[in-house]
Amino acid sequence: MVNLWRAARRSISSLDDYVQAVQFAGNAYTYPQIGAQQTMPGIAKERVPADFAGYAMQAATNGVLFACLAVRQDVFSAVRFQWQRMSDGRPSALFGTTDLRALEEPWVGGTTQDLLVRMIQDADLAGNSYWTTDPVNGDLVRLRPDWVDIVLEPRVMRGGVLGWRRLGYVYTEPGSDPVALLTDEVAHFAPRADPLATFRGMSWMTPIVREVRGDNLMSSYKQALLENRGTPNVIVKFDRDVKPDALDKFKARMEAEHRGPENAGKTLYLGGGADVTIVGSNFEQLDFARVQGAGETRIAAAAGVPPVIVGLSEGLAAATYSNYSQARRRYADGTIHPLWQNAAGTLRRLVRPTGAAASGAVRLWYDPRDVPFLREDRKDAAEIQFRQAQTIRALTDAGYTWASVVAAVEAEDWTLLRHTGLFSVQLQPPGTEAPALPASSDEEM
Repeated sequence: MVNLWRAARRSISSLDDYVQAVQFAGNAYTYPQIGAQQTMPGIAKERVPADFAGYAMQAATNGVLFACLAVRQDVFSAVRFQWQRMSDGRPSALFGTTDLRALEEPWVGGTTQDLLVRMIQDADLAGNSYWTTDPVNGDLVRLRPDWVDIVLEPRVMRGGVLGWRRLGYVYTEPGSDPVALLTDEVAHFAPRADPLATFRGMSWMTPIVREVRGDNLMSSYKQALLENRGTPNVIVKFDRDVKPDALDKFKARMEAEHRGPENAGKTLYLGGGADVTIVGSNFEQLDFARVQGAGETRIAAAAGVPPVIVGLSEGLAAATYSNYSQARRRYADGTIHPLWQNAAGTLRRLVRPTGAAASGAVRLWYDPRDVPFLREDRKDAAEIQFRQAQTIRALTDAGYTWASVVAAVEAEDWTLLRHTGLFSVQLQPPGTEAPALPASSDEEM
């Protein structure tokens, strides 16, 4: 493959070369659904596995998947975006400008919540969410993930291939010509990396396909059991002297009077020559709820949502306020905050500060202060600030400069403390006059 690349590698040094390469890719070989990256002369394509529609159908027909997706969407979409200044490399104040309008109204009639719901929905089902800006009206445009190809070029170094370089994206609507987009024209949200790809993301549903299928089979089994009698399977044995016509009549009458959930529990009357044997097990003998609940828990674990948050049976069985609070904290800290951070870093490709907001170090960030799901975190934050205020007061009373105290508390580094040389009255000998306050003590660190 490397020799083939050396023999046929084309030079891409301008936008025209790139467009020609993309047009070539539009008519190129389509790679398998799941497989390693492949190369071809001059161009390569990293294609999302063709499972977006299948995963969407699974989510629409499986209650556990739908519940997990809904919880992720509800919390993820409740945040809003702000600019954040960076002071000496540390996050500082949040503020807003009109430049954020592109996220507050991403399209006519759209809201930040609509944008985030689509982002997390695509990322959950396909592992990737792609967005670009309409150059005509400035609207944000969603690119359906299974219609997007990532265009790659091998990095040639010292006669060999050293990884891959991303050239851009190709979006192809069915029945339409491909549209080539450069890397800085597309915001690519891929919160969970595909281990078999360089830039592509992977759906969290991929590792639990068998769990979802098992949950569907359990539901189908329950439905079939109820439809076929609502009771265990039954074998009816007849003497060899019973004629086929009589057997068929008995079978038709028995199914008419005893088959289906509406006939469950009826007394079964048998004539001579018939013997009934019960086979199989009932729900209790199968421990049906426990088996199905274990599968639901594994699905919720892959989604990063504790079962008690989703409302699944195993989570509710052990639910207390303390457990729920811990589960909520785990979901917020371990799942939602990383997703928000990734989303903010992704969307900054499409939104940039201008004017005075662009002066100094500024980044696009998220503001979770108004998210109802995190209100308990606000209580914890207020308690932390109260403790910090007490620490600042104590250190200042002990004679340390106010500026150095604040810096030490924020950095959690006591070596930053600077003393004024002044001590409290209790540490002074009786009759000692108070020394003069240094003129620069307020600025000294």
